Amino acid sequence: MAIPFPDIDPNAFVIPGVGLPIRWYALAYIAGLVLGWRMVVGLMRRPKLWGGQAPMPPERVEDLLTAVIVGVVLGGRLGFVLFYQPGYYFSNPLEILKVWQGGMSFHGGFLGVVVAIWWYCRRNMLPVLNIADAAALVAPIGLFLGRIANFIKPELWGRPTDMPWGVIFPVPEAQACYGWADQVDGLCARHPSQLYEAGLEGLLLGVILWVMLQAGALRRPGTLFGVFLIGYGAARAFVELFRQPDAQFASVDNPLGYALQFAGGGLTMGQILSLPMIVVGLWLIWRARSAA
Repeated sequence: MAIPFPDIDPNAFVIPGVGLPIRWYALAYIAGLVLGWRMVVGLMRRPKLWGGQAPMPPERVEDLLTAVIVGVVLGGRLGFVLFYQPGYYFSNPLEILKVWQGGMSFHGGFLGVVVAIWWYCRRNMLPVLNIADAAALVAPIGLFLGRIANFIKPELWGRPTDMPWGVIFPVPEAQACYGWADQVDGLCARHPSQLYEAGLEGLLLGVILWVMLQAGALRRPGTLFGVFLIGYGAARAFVELFRQPDAQFASVDNPLGYALQFAGGGLTMGQILSLPMIVVGLWLIWRARSAA
């Protein structure tokens, strides 16, 4: 048993007269950023949630959004270049600029956002952990939309499976499962790991953070950011058990990825990059509780 991939065009629409396709992936980024921006504005208009004065005026959130966008794009692209295909991009440096062709890394984008928030807060004398808590609250929205876009594309599919909810993706690389016994018409079904991540990193983590918000977590700076780091790290490490490993990391063309996987003792790159997030998250929660 298997589920055929739904007939979804990877292009949301094509701009008339120009012929430029707009992909669902791009819309997911835009929608996540815009929704996150408006929700952070709403948080800044409710000082009671912060136990007094909000950490920044609502009208300043738009400037923060600009810094976050730069961090997401630069960090996500550079993270993909360094972790996935450094040999190719170092040999073809102009290809790094072609973001529209795809190739973004969550962990790189996350680091880019962290740097952008730290820089913006230092420049404007704002409390870093409070702003990080607000960003953590809205991040699951972008994660959910982004993983749905990964499924529609399709990319980042899972390992072969004989479970009834396995999906036959319309990509030759995904359909060929050499040595896998349970095949349908010569094709193998795979875990829809993108949807697993959407449910865990997006829906479940988002619900947990917003329940904690109602319980007054914003009054302990760093708490929500710490929970986000732990939640994402744990969810990503778990889904990596079902997600097809990235072949680029085992390539001699990627010495950094190869070295990290070797040092990780068989862990996938997603698990290796998520472990520091869990450690930092635990430290932030301990710090917040000690300061309370």
